[in-house]
Amino acid sequence: MIDGLVGGRLYGEAQIRTGQNGRRFVTCKVRAATNDGDTLFVNVIAFDDDVQSALLALSDADSVSLSGALTPKVWTDKNGLVKPAVDMVAHKVLSVYDGRRAEGRDDGRDDDA
Repeated sequence: MIDGLVGGRLYGEAQIRTGQNGRRFVTCKVRAATNDGDTLFVNVIAFDDDVQSALLALSDADSVSLSGALTPKVWTDKNGLVKPAVDMVAHKVLSVYDGRRAEGRDDGRDDDA
């Protein structure tokens, strides 16, 4: 297992699923750019309720940063080319919406000070 931080854009919408044990989880895909300009797909799964809510609040192409456990993978496209991919169990999410929520949060400071 590798702990990592991935930044990219949501590809499609996050989906709610239910496991065989009846527990809810959320899956989504994130497109992340590599240093050489290529695109890497990150297959994300979230079990934490806060992470699930944050992912479900996002829309297609929204920017997002995720931290969690990474597992490198490869897949073969229609032309037979082998491509890299990553699976991630997300533990934390940061999006533009988090900054907007923080602006409205009362931080306990007196505005007149």
